[in-house]
Amino acid sequence: MKTEVILTNNIVGLGAESDQVKVAAGYARNFLFPQRLAIPLTQANKRQIEALRQRRAEREAHEFNTMTELAKGVAKLICVIKAKAGDDGKMFGSVTAGMIADELKHQFDISLDKKKIHLEHPIRMLGDYEVELNLHAEVKGMLKVRVESTTPAAAPTAEATPAESKPEDDGKRPRTEKRGPAKRDARGEKPHKPEKAEKVEAAEVKKPRAAKVEKGEKPAKSVKTAKAPKTEKEA
Repeated sequence: MKTEVILTNNIVGLGAESDQVKVAAGYARNFLFPQRLAIPLTQANKRQIEALRQRRAEREAHEFNTMTELAKGVAKLICVIKAKAGDDGKMFGSVTAGMIADELKHQFDISLDKKKIHLEHPIRMLGDYEVELNLHAEVKGMLKVRVESTTPAAAPTAEATPAESKPEDDGKRPRTEKRGPAKRDARGEKPHKPEKAEKVEAAEVKKPRAAKVEKGEKPAKSVKTAKAPKTEKEA
């Protein structure tokens, strides 16, 4: 069973002040009338319609001015949303209108119904986006949304340049000079390497060997020096 009522407040999906609508009798009796959101349609109550219309006009004008200022304010903001994503920038989930509304409240203390946030396509990639806001029937706004990853990016390994690279310390003394490949003469042969100075000096210090004695020969006796003749005193 339906009953006709006059709305005294704006009810989303039903109507605004001064609107005459038909609703279920139980809904009107148990909810609208106790909450003072509507009154029964009678001759006496019809006199209040003009006052309700005036109040409605004032409310809508206030909402229009408020949403116009809000649209100018949010256009300067960047709403940052953190989300989990892979190395390719693809998110594991998606950004919803409810998440944007929560971050607006948390970051800027702006209370906005998520139904006013219009997403044409789900946001599933990291990056910057512009989201349309249906703030009022005659007011629209744009909000910049930046989606960042909660996973820190791996730092690239810096490769040492040849000028900066240092040889590993293996405990050995570094060579003062590098030896290149042995040069060859015109015939293509390697030149004779001179013996080391140490070996040459050692060869010069060596004593000459005694001459070999042939078999059957006796070695020559060493010649003794003649003794001086004894003097008379010594005799």
